[in-house]
Amino acid sequence: MAPQVTPFKVSNDALHDGPELRRRLDADGYVFIRKLVDPAPLWDLRLQMLQVLRDGGWIQAGANLIDGVADVAKKCAEGDPEYITVYHNVQRLEAFHRMGDAPSILAVMEQIVGETVLPHPAKVARLWFPQNTLHTTPAHQDFVHFQGTYETYTCWMPVGDCPIELGPLAVLAGSHRSGEIFDHHFALGAGGLAVDTDHLPGEWLSNDFAIGDALIFPSRTVHQALPNVTADRLRVSLDNRYQAQSQPIAEHELLPHLNRSGHQTWEDIYPHWQSSDLKYYWQDLPLTVVASDYHRYDRGFEEALELARQGNELARPLLDRIVKRDPRSPQAHRAQEALRALDAKVGAGRMA
Repeated sequence: MAPQVTPFKVSNDALHDGPELRRRLDADGYVFIRKLVDPAPLWDLRLQMLQVLRDGGWIQAGANLIDGVADVAKKCAEGDPEYITVYHNVQRLEAFHRMGDAPSILAVMEQIVGETVLPHPAKVARLWFPQNTLHTTPAHQDFVHFQGTYETYTCWMPVGDCPIELGPLAVLAGSHRSGEIFDHHFALGAGGLAVDTDHLPGEWLSNDFAIGDALIFPSRTVHQALPNVTADRLRVSLDNRYQAQSQPIAEHELLPHLNRSGHQTWEDIYPHWQSSDLKYYWQDLPLTVVASDYHRYDRGFEEALELARQGNELARPLLDRIVKRDPRSPQAHRAQEALRALDAKVGAGRMA
């Protein structure tokens, strides 16, 4: 169930005041800035992204492209093979990667980190169908996914206007203050891991976003997406990470986002770019690269297997997609066994 939300405090008055931005991040766990990015290139990027989605069959025939009207019959979620195919084509857009390095974003991030900023090469898009609320991104902390340093900051922006009903991000104000990384467990939605927030203090905050608005928060702030409850509109957004260049970065953040799901490389992404200034921009930097840690994902998978054995249908979408992606993998074999147990449990329940 979606939380009740209160609007964000707007921080445009502190846009050029690094100490005050840091104070607000320390106090509240976020800053919300209206029109941080010029809407014009974002509208252009929206058209480019939606053209990819239309080519992938996701856009309703005859609809005005800029409106992002979904063919709901094609709905899928991050991790599904049919999602990955289209997503990899979005990743090949030069304008998509360039927007993550927009000068207005980098200027704010440099004030926040207090030194030269490193935009993570793994630029992230979120492409959310309507009528698919089971797969809404659950409450979580970004550190479990992006790792490296706690002093990593997310900048979330919609590519288009994003009213509440389309499903923008919500943050649990003050949830970063304990300094903890909370236990995360299996869930559906992007990342596949969730925090139980029932006993966490704080107020959920969100509001309508206009194109160009940005929400910035550190890696320990608990946040989630609100559900896309529109009848037929896709929610398209950017979800990128930034840190000080001197801080460690996890090795998977130097690879294309979701490359593990489809093995896309930078060599696959770059061939049709018109310029080269952003290609491999991190390779000559004096970075401290640390190994990626996948133990939380492994535990989430084990939890999904156990849920399936107990007859809980919540595990089915994850196990199905693992089998579809690589049916010969050891994980897929275990998923198939658990699905058979799930079917047996469900069948027995119907017979009772």
